[in-house]
Amino acid sequence: MTENSNPDILYTIVDEAPELASASFLPIIRKFASAAGVSVGTKDISLAGRIIATFPEGLSEEQRQSDDLAALGELVKTPDANVIKLPNISASVPQLTAAIAELQAQGYDIPNYPEDPQSDAEKAIRTRYDTLKGSAVNPVLREGNSDRRSAKAVKNYAQNNPHSMGTWSADSKTKVSSMPGNDFYANEKSATITAAQAGDAKIEFVAKDGSVTVLKDGWSLGEGTVTDATFMSAKALSSFLADAIEDTKADGTMFSLHMKATMMKVSDPIIFGHAVKAWLGPVWDKHGAAIAAAGGSPNSGLGAVLAAIDTLPNAAEIKSEIAALDRPSMYMVDSDKGITNLHVPSDVIIDASMPAVIRAGGKGWDEAGNKGDTNCVIPDNCYATVYDETINYFKENGALDVTKAGSVANVGLMAQKAEEYGSHPTTFEAPADGTIRIVLANGETLHSHDVEAGDIWRACTVNKAPIENWIQLAMDRQRLTGSEAIFWLDANRAHDAELIKYVKPALEAAGVADKFMIMAPREATRQSLDTITAGKDSIAITGNVLRDYLTDLFPILELGTSAKMLSIVKLMNGGGLFETGAGGSAPKHVQQLVEESHLRWDSMGEFCALGESLNFLADAKGNAKAGVLGSAAEVATQGILDNNKSPSRKVGEPDNRDSHYWFARYWAEALAAQTEDADLAAEFKPIAEALASKEEQILAEFAAAQGNPADIGGYYHPDAAKKAAVMRPSATLNAIIG
Repeated sequence: MTENSNPDILYTIVDEAPELASASFLPIIRKFASAAGVSVGTKDISLAGRIIATFPEGLSEEQRQSDDLAALGELVKTPDANVIKLPNISASVPQLTAAIAELQAQGYDIPNYPEDPQSDAEKAIRTRYDTLKGSAVNPVLREGNSDRRSAKAVKNYAQNNPHSMGTWSADSKTKVSSMPGNDFYANEKSATITAAQAGDAKIEFVAKDGSVTVLKDGWSLGEGTVTDATFMSAKALSSFLADAIEDTKADGTMFSLHMKATMMKVSDPIIFGHAVKAWLGPVWDKHGAAIAAAGGSPNSGLGAVLAAIDTLPNAAEIKSEIAALDRPSMYMVDSDKGITNLHVPSDVIIDASMPAVIRAGGKGWDEAGNKGDTNCVIPDNCYATVYDETINYFKENGALDVTKAGSVANVGLMAQKAEEYGSHPTTFEAPADGTIRIVLANGETLHSHDVEAGDIWRACTVNKAPIENWIQLAMDRQRLTGSEAIFWLDANRAHDAELIKYVKPALEAAGVADKFMIMAPREATRQSLDTITAGKDSIAITGNVLRDYLTDLFPILELGTSAKMLSIVKLMNGGGLFETGAGGSAPKHVQQLVEESHLRWDSMGEFCALGESLNFLADAKGNAKAGVLGSAAEVATQGILDNNKSPSRKVGEPDNRDSHYWFARYWAEALAAQTEDADLAAEFKPIAEALASKEEQILAEFAAAQGNPADIGGYYHPDAAKKAAVMRPSATLNAIIG
């Protein structure tokens, strides 16, 4: 259920592992915050919650939910915003349909997702569902640019307790393969909108016979907006994928495709589908029409294709033909369950999968569970060079020494749906041979591309105010830290060249041009790796996608995880959005909890965000008690690290619930010991004593809760009471916390 009051802090209801952890941690936060007069409310931005809010027509009053995402979208535009935002699902079509089925089974009268809408009613339903796909949440909430860095306590712990790193050797066959041309990078055009050009633009498809179809109308482009258009050739993509499969086979390595089908919810599933078809090759050529007619869309992955084949009368024949294909080994998501790299578009997400390969010394796991080198196929060249250069660097220099390595922080341009991550409504698959163009309000054609049927065309923008705010944030961070600072911008890329026109004059006007470098991503990657290898720090000042990629890549190398990052969004109108790391929502963690009641999700990101949120509240609202709580939360975070109280991966060992007990105890002890606020010290002294004296009993109750299946009442829409019973199994702790 959603809450409609105006609390001091809003904590988001999300999905999967972080939402399960919230059932344990949020009561602790509320207990402690109330001592400072701080109220903590919730807003539901989970996939299930958003589905329910989108289709209220058939629901009872009890089932209906308000549109919390829209409400938060308005709140983050105000100075009063103080939001702790946990990772949520960026839904692929398979995830969306699974969530719909679960809600229907729970008695929610919501429509099915129309894969191939025919009637106007089905098309209208599809349009509403499409607003929930992919990165539907983050662009709405991110009304500011990103400041991501490792917390000092987390960095110190990582250096003193180094995580495992694979061994890199110069003869490793692992590599990155990308299209030689005719991709998004090669075909990009960019321009900055002038006052004369500003207004409502439209995107048109012009067929060979001259007929015009409006693909998008009323597309508002303001003065100063950097506006891009580009396309990827379907023929060039198919040819490249076929060559990559043969190249992998010749190398004797594994084939692995690395995409972002969750965020790039229109373009990347199409690219993924081309890879599935390329892998099946002659089998798809022969049987593809029948498989597609049976519901086996390659854009939904090999798993959907195989499921559709099972429904066909000649299934055995088709499967034998697939088995007879001469293919290299496949990089696996789960070799024990036969889940391949191509099974589900949302299973292999580039910003997590590529760092995992690199951390492991360039190794992946094949069908038999054996480690080996892999051909990392990243079709488009816009950012593939980052991973290619990282692999080259470690082949030359060996793995990163995490005990001595410095840090790469990030200042990311992401406000107001910046760049590619805001391109969903302006991405199209060419319906036929022809031209796709952007026509401005004044009638001028801004960009135009000749395309062939099936080509993937996209446009995207970044507004003037976010660019200027991003540059100022970069200057602020460099001034505060004195670190090396690099704008990761490629002067040979059309979009980046437009951004450079903003960056250089701003740096010169501020008199700080000598403190910054501007480098293309490949060169910036090597420079940053040299810097952290020498034990120094660097600030990567990047666009939206690189922000996403780098705040997984470097933390996974430096810290062993990206879930422990400080992730602060300085909202442009004065509020604060505190994201709990960059670690995804961990579906495998949920699977383990359901099977054996052990949740290995690490709430370090939540701990860090909580301290920042309380400190922000103290500063913004003049609440000194909130500042004391924030400082004590930072002490508790350090205590978790110093005393190794983070969750274990194995059942029967401490898990997420144990870590919350220890955080509460360290937090209470820090509050009892501080001398800034006598009232808080007096209030938390008995709580600290109770938590300490009842340690053995509380931990025993946690241990007794493990080992058996856990019923949470649903994956996408768990039952609140069942979830609380699983995540708060210690009656002793509950009595202390309330």
